[in-house]
Amino acid sequence: MMDWTDRHCRYFLRGFSPDLLLYTEMITAAAIVRGDRDRLLAFDAEEHPVALQLGGSDPRELALAARAGEAAGYDEINLNCGCPSDRVASGSFGACLMLEPDLVGACVAAMTDAVSIPVTVKMRIGVITARAREAAAAVASFGEEDFAKLRGFVATVASAGCQVAIVHARQAVLGGLSPKDNREVPPLRHEVVRRLKQEFPHLPVIVNGGLRDSAAVAQALTWCDGAMLGREAYHRPYLLAELQRLLDPQGALAPSREELLARMAAYAQREMAAGTRLSAITRHMLGLYSGQPGAREYRRTLSEGARAADAGPQLLHQAVPHQAARGGAL
Repeated sequence: MMDWTDRHCRYFLRGFSPDLLLYTEMITAAAIVRGDRDRLLAFDAEEHPVALQLGGSDPRELALAARAGEAAGYDEINLNCGCPSDRVASGSFGACLMLEPDLVGACVAAMTDAVSIPVTVKMRIGVITARAREAAAAVASFGEEDFAKLRGFVATVASAGCQVAIVHARQAVLGGLSPKDNREVPPLRHEVVRRLKQEFPHLPVIVNGGLRDSAAVAQALTWCDGAMLGREAYHRPYLLAELQRLLDPQGALAPSREELLARMAAYAQREMAAGTRLSAITRHMLGLYSGQPGAREYRRTLSEGARAADAGPQLLHQAVPHQAARGGAL
């Protein structure tokens, strides 16, 4: 979710549910330690609860970055060992770290010693190094040896202090598939994550990958401790409101899309006064009316209008589709 779940995106998503745990895009520990820490770690208080996801493989740097994250007010520190991007692997972080469990264990231990908030790890069910033409064959099966490696990795990070294992139920293919193909070519194996939970009954296990609707999430929650949504929540964010209602049926009614737009208009007013471009905010909001009458009209109004020189927060009110404005389905 790099370049996706920035602070504007997270503020938007918070409007759908007061309870879900939000995650930052992956930020490298080196950038926090050596760069503009205040800018990188900035977030709105309304985002809570929010986790800082770190990338890196140097225990000392990760400990310093984790400490900075705790000082900034984050509720959790998450180490990314799941991103299959080549540019990530070239920096010795992401999914390639699953090939070095002892190093990851040292990183987790260093972060755990540095902070008092939970330290968690995001991972895949395994990692394969293969050329593109061999990738399909390489991911065709998942045997006992593969599971033993996954179990060993989880055991190592758990003993080092990892409090939650977040598992994307696909293998990662390094060097042979693009990040997009890594989300589609390796088959989903939720049964592997389910077996992993059985192996570690006292370790919270969160499943990620292929959860498209509230029914799929509800089914997953019958055997795991939580579900993580990525692109589905980004492209169809109202799913989060549906899940909030599913998990808390006696709670407040889900906000209407128009109420969410009003909330974001007020946010845009504050942010633009501080120098933020409107398009930096609205680019995350294009999925609000996904599947609803007027969705195309809404996306066009928002995406084209935000580029205008005189664009302001009023654009968000203007973007309400005519069908919704007449009282159509929300």
